[in-house]
Amino acid sequence: MKKIILIALTVLVAAGLVAFMVHKQQSGYTKVYTANVAREDLSTVVAGTGQIKPTNYVNVGATAMGRVTHLYVKEGDRVTKGEVVATIENVQQEATVNGQQAAISAAGTDILSDVAAEKTAQANVEHAQADLEQKKLDWDRAQALYKDGIMAKQDYDARKAAYDLDVAAVAQAVAQLNQAKANTDSARGHMQTQVATLRANQDMLNRTISVAPFDGVVTNEPVREGETVVEGIQNTEGSTLMTIADMSVVTAEVKVDETDIVDIKLGQAAEITVDALPNKTFKGHVTLVGDQALLRSTGVATSQSTTGTEEAKDFKVVVTLDNPSDDLRPGLSCTAKITTAHKTDVLSLPIQALTMHDPATDNAKPGSVPAAANSAKSNAVQGVFIVQKDDHGKLRANFVPVTTGITGATDIEVLSGLNSGAEIVIGPYKTLRDLKGGALLKRDKSVPAVTTSSSS
Repeated sequence: MKKIILIALTVLVAAGLVAFMVHKQQSGYTKVYTANVAREDLSTVVAGTGQIKPTNYVNVGATAMGRVTHLYVKEGDRVTKGEVVATIENVQQEATVNGQQAAISAAGTDILSDVAAEKTAQANVEHAQADLEQKKLDWDRAQALYKDGIMAKQDYDARKAAYDLDVAAVAQAVAQLNQAKANTDSARGHMQTQVATLRANQDMLNRTISVAPFDGVVTNEPVREGETVVEGIQNTEGSTLMTIADMSVVTAEVKVDETDIVDIKLGQAAEITVDALPNKTFKGHVTLVGDQALLRSTGVATSQSTTGTEEAKDFKVVVTLDNPSDDLRPGLSCTAKITTAHKTDVLSLPIQALTMHDPATDNAKPGSVPAAANSAKSNAVQGVFIVQKDDHGKLRANFVPVTTGITGATDIEVLSGLNSGAEIVIGPYKTLRDLKGGALLKRDKSVPAVTTSSSS
């Protein structure tokens, strides 16, 4: 029994000695997470939320007053340009058109009759002219015979009277021909008037028939068959039969935070995800960048706001989808991720490694002037702590100022101050914040906690 107790005491003493030596060895060391500076592709992404909208859509309104007799399509149906989508009662308009068509048909018959009369008058003129030529020959011979004393005065006078009568007959026939032509022209003029009236009546009939102005999708249909609709009058809007959207060109209209809008430019590439289609990503490009700030709480432009309260603002950005899907519908919620900058094979480091530090405080004692300056951060510069071995092979922190470029989701570009492969301190955050240059370091092999970082 005593032997067992002795062995146990010996083990405890040995363990205590080991623990003491380990503690002594690690005293003065700071445990840190480290990583190596490497080269990679970086992209700066700005995100915005909004909804899917068609570039072109139209509210098909009532252009005549009456009862809706038929709706040929419903919400979600696809229509083609010129397709009849709805009709309004048109008994009166249709009857007017039919009556006018009958009147035009009768006017056409009248024109044919006048043309026939004109041809008859033309034939009468030709007949009278031929008869006049005969009478002219007889009259010429009578003059010669009467002069030679061969023809009696009575016969001479009869020949002259017959000639004068044919002259008058020709004039009468010509006058009748001109009258017939005038009647034909008048009938044609009446026909044009009737055609113009028919065109007006046909327009009134067409107003009761609604057609699709372009290929698209019916996105809204607020009326039902049997309801009475009215047309708009002056500043009063009329009834809307349906809304048709052209889904061949689809956009994502999103709101971007005011701090990011300066980086958005026309033509920048974007990826759009739709909440209703979680497994699809659509490519697109920026086609509009709003220049008017919108209040986040109300969506009203700041120029129209009457309140003086300062609040967060957004800007409208429109992204046009390169290859829209038939599954898309106007109004679907979406998120657009716009790539505002992209570089390949650049030197980068984790964002959490960056810190603001005043190198003058590294060797200062508490209460000294440099220490006070450090507390005020008056001379702090941006940089990172690199891990270097001293002359005794111990790891120490060495602060190095760096200049940075574009920012990715978790990494940031290094423009100067570091070389590829350099080992840097990346955390923990509290440790990094208070770390001093020259401090002894010990690598923490445990897995650091994952921190989320939103893209710029």
